[in-house]
Amino acid sequence: MPTLTIDDIKVEVPEGTSVLQAARQAGVKIPTLCYLEDVQAIGACRVCLVEVEGAKTLIASCTQPATEGMVVKTNTGKVRSGRRTVVELLLSEHEGDCKVCSRSADCELRTLAEDLGIGELQYTGEKTKRLVDQSTPALVRDTGKCISCRRCVTVCNEVQNVGALFAQGRGFATLIGPAFAQDLSDAVCVQCGQCAAVCPVGAITERNQIDEVWDALEDPTKTVIVQTAPAIRAALGECFQYPPGTLVTGKMVAALRRMGFDAVFDTDFTADLTIMEEGTELLGRLKKALVDGESVALPQFSSCSPGWINYMEHFNPDMLANLSTCKSPQQMFGAVAKTYYAKKIGVEPEDMVVVSVMPCTAKKFEAARPEMNDSGVQDVDIVLTTRELGAMITQAGIDFRALPDEEMDAPLGISTGAADIFANTGGVMEAALRTAWAIVTDSAPFPFPNLHVEPIAGLEGVKTASVKVTGAKGDWAFLEGAELKVAVAHGLGNAQKVIDQIRNGEAEYHFVEVMTCPGGCIGGGGQPRFTTNEVRRKRIEAIYKEDEGRELRQSHENPAVCALYEEYLGAPCGELSHDLLHTHYYEHERV
Repeated sequence: MPTLTIDDIKVEVPEGTSVLQAARQAGVKIPTLCYLEDVQAIGACRVCLVEVEGAKTLIASCTQPATEGMVVKTNTGKVRSGRRTVVELLLSEHEGDCKVCSRSADCELRTLAEDLGIGELQYTGEKTKRLVDQSTPALVRDTGKCISCRRCVTVCNEVQNVGALFAQGRGFATLIGPAFAQDLSDAVCVQCGQCAAVCPVGAITERNQIDEVWDALEDPTKTVIVQTAPAIRAALGECFQYPPGTLVTGKMVAALRRMGFDAVFDTDFTADLTIMEEGTELLGRLKKALVDGESVALPQFSSCSPGWINYMEHFNPDMLANLSTCKSPQQMFGAVAKTYYAKKIGVEPEDMVVVSVMPCTAKKFEAARPEMNDSGVQDVDIVLTTRELGAMITQAGIDFRALPDEEMDAPLGISTGAADIFANTGGVMEAALRTAWAIVTDSAPFPFPNLHVEPIAGLEGVKTASVKVTGAKGDWAFLEGAELKVAVAHGLGNAQKVIDQIRNGEAEYHFVEVMTCPGGCIGGGGQPRFTTNEVRRKRIEAIYKEDEGRELRQSHENPAVCALYEEYLGAPCGELSHDLLHTHYYEHERV
């Protein structure tokens, strides 16, 4: 535990702590552009320069280990001048027009320039070569705005284990992107958008679909409905200066109504529906394996996260059979809306526009998949990120903070607390266990207090739990005394660790939940920036609070879902529900 002095503040830190981390522990702010929490620092941007007593030059604090007796100064004239020079050089290469850039309001480079008092450019010269890549449904790259901080490279390679982005070339000619300067559509990119979430400027952003929504809302021949994912309610407020984790569900509904949507619904409705389908599918697989002696793909993997599906199709095609055949809640909603709901209100499916608000850029890719048309037309038409919805509310001139709280519309806006926690890592698993337990035991008391499965909560990368079945009845009596083993992973690098364990025979599970993004959907690629672990925890806390405040907290208790089965679908995993709510996946060639 070395003790060092930072700006005359003594601080004791664990061995291996960097000067940057020590400064944050001491409450001293050091600016950064390339640094990412919990990932190996690379010192690429040189913005975090500090003066260390005895050192001949300024030191990058993110890569410098703290040592016993070290004396650090973060606010000397030499430090301020060094940081200014670095930022001025970055600005001299940056092809960014702040007047119209989508990142203008939250651009870290612009904010840093203001903080350092940079009022005019000191250096002029050649700009970075500009390439605008609009080849994918989810993401847009603009290399002219790239400052080569390598955050996107770090998150893509070290967190997500995908490797779609690399630094190529040297010096001024450095290009960040897919190998051989390919478009993203030609690379193995899962469209998760974590690159866009961590990019400090506007070099990688989501594909903006705001104008498409405005056009639909202004078309008198269209019935335009909207669904909002559970993670949105704990993050949208950040677009309007609320603290992270502030629940704004009611204001969000009010804003969407004022924007002109014909109905405001909740993806939570089909999250409950997903649990009924996915839980039934899992129990069916277990029965085939344990009673009928059939060879079935176990463990069953969750299928709610489209980035995870893309990852499996590219990297683990031999285990595609392990994926649940259930569509994601977004896609289930579109299929139900354009069949069951459209019939209820007397609208033809082709005259209905389904808009989704999602925390995820990969949802744009998912909605555009050619097989997602079981309603007879494209199930989901347009997908907005949380950031896009925030921008759209602002464009509409709506004073978000002054709005009253309003309720979702029925029937596709009715949901339970189990659906809320889909937003968090571990939430899908917990929701599934709540309902599976009730089905197997005929509603015996859940074996975890307050319905929360504590071992799979939190931000540890891989979490496991086991549940011993007691009181199994009827068709499920064969499970009596069985130990149901589950695992939860968030971030694709962690998911691959679980897959490798299963392949190598090092671990055995019955059900595995995977969420593409760190923290789950609350840390999605389309959420308000910048998402740190502290922000993730606050959003997660808000989602659990939403769940605990509900009268109904188990998916099978949702009366609207029960009515959907009674009036239309028949039974979970039945013929019609299988046609509408299930799908299949394909191996993709890796290039």
